[in-house]
Amino acid sequence: MNTGSDEPGEVAVVPDKAETGEGPADDGLGSRAPEFVKQRRALHLSWQVGVFVIGLAVVVAGIIMLPLPGPGWVVIFGGMAIWATEFVWAQLVLRWTKRKVTEAAQKALDPKVRRRNITLTVIGLVIIGVLAGIYLWKFGVVAPWEIKDQ
Repeated sequence: MNTGSDEPGEVAVVPDKAETGEGPADDGLGSRAPEFVKQRRALHLSWQVGVFVIGLAVVVAGIIMLPLPGPGWVVIFGGMAIWATEFVWAQLVLRWTKRKVTEAAQKALDPKVRRRNITLTVIGLVIIGVLAGIYLWKFGVVAPWEIKDQ
């Protein structure tokens, strides 16, 4: 067994994940409130309530924008980012979302998938063009204000 040393009696020691920055001690989770806020429990609690209320308002605005004109999903993720400054669960949700978006982007850039998507798009456009041509051949172009009652 090789312990990484030629000296008898020496033992190789594997450093803790917290010491190497790979584990929970340095994974970026937790509150990003200023230190003077974290030191006072009442102030930190009110800080968290404020962050939650602001994040909730932004998320609700994004949900309202989903059926209405506006960047709904962008605003929702913005609200999640506001929550992620203070809450671990929101940080984990954002990490999961970023990972899934990255995976989807990599999959979409796959040459086989791109070829398939382009082929399906062209076929769909051809079908729509043929149907529009048949409609125009049969009924022609008539302005809505020129339609007579039948």
